[in-house]
Amino acid sequence: MTNIELIENKSLRHLNTFGMDVYARWFTEVQSEDALRSALEWAAKSAGNPFILGGGSNILFTRNVDGLVIANAIPGVEAVKEDATCVWIKAGAGVRWHALVEYCIRNEYAGIENLALIPGNVGAAPMQNIGAYGVEIKDVFDSLTAMEVQDKSIQVMDAESCAFGYRESKFKRAWKNKYVITSVTLRLNKIPKYNIEYGAIARELENMGVKELSIRAVADAVIKIRTGKLPDPAVIGNAGSFFKNPEVPAETYNALKQSYPEIAGYALENGKVKLAAGWLIEHSGPAAGVSWKGYRKGDAGCHAMQALVLVNHAHASGNDILELSEQIIASVQHKFGVTLEREVNVY
Repeated sequence: MTNIELIENKSLRHLNTFGMDVYARWFTEVQSEDALRSALEWAAKSAGNPFILGGGSNILFTRNVDGLVIANAIPGVEAVKEDATCVWIKAGAGVRWHALVEYCIRNEYAGIENLALIPGNVGAAPMQNIGAYGVEIKDVFDSLTAMEVQDKSIQVMDAESCAFGYRESKFKRAWKNKYVITSVTLRLNKIPKYNIEYGAIARELENMGVKELSIRAVADAVIKIRTGKLPDPAVIGNAGSFFKNPEVPAETYNALKQSYPEIAGYALENGKVKLAAGWLIEHSGPAAGVSWKGYRKGDAGCHAMQALVLVNHAHASGNDILELSEQIIASVQHKFGVTLEREVNVY
């Protein structure tokens, strides 16, 4: 059994991007599967159910963690297979996602450049099926390894097993708290297939004066767009987009379009239409003639540039942010009859 360092009453303030100053009764960081196994065994004997913490970019803490928090910091990035057109890259769950994107760009491996600057670690990417600008991780996903919490065995899972959906996977439902992801393997392209039609990428590339496309240029365009409209967690506490873009039946969208001609919708293969949660929030408002955009109550608020992003200006509690999210959900439901779902996990 690998020895692990246990820290008692550890502040998690700098380990979650909302900056919530909650405490873990016990805390340890693991950098290998053996250390993870030891931590899980210690928790089973001494601390009850463990809490697995990755990059802390998709969690809203509303209370202290009365148990063992295991920070998954398993490192490593390597090419494990390649053929004439593709390369398979395996990354440890503790690798920063954007660091992996930069590694792939440096080596000219295409497929995740549209996912540049997404916060968090590699281990959370398949759990959330992270996506941005027309690309989701399921598009390049090959497999992952995960440790079963109860028997500590290592399982290998393919895309079909993970049951990916929009910001969804089996790890968020049937497998919640059952496994700890230890590595992820992506199948990337040696010859790029550019996806620049979604959002403002093409326009940003034009503004940048790009004459010849490259995965570096696409990533730089995405980074410019993201930094222009999303706040830096190092400056103001946030977890990026707090809500999912809702999917509604086509007839619901058509009815909304009659009342709100400016509402945008994206037709999906399942026959539904995806709406922009940010637009719905911005146009519902806490009161008549007032926008949620830039709204603030105490230190909890909505970002001035993007109503979809809830922020902690300094000393908001997790419950302050949670209460604000509930008010936003109610206002969108009241005005548009659409129910928003949180993308951020609440503890």
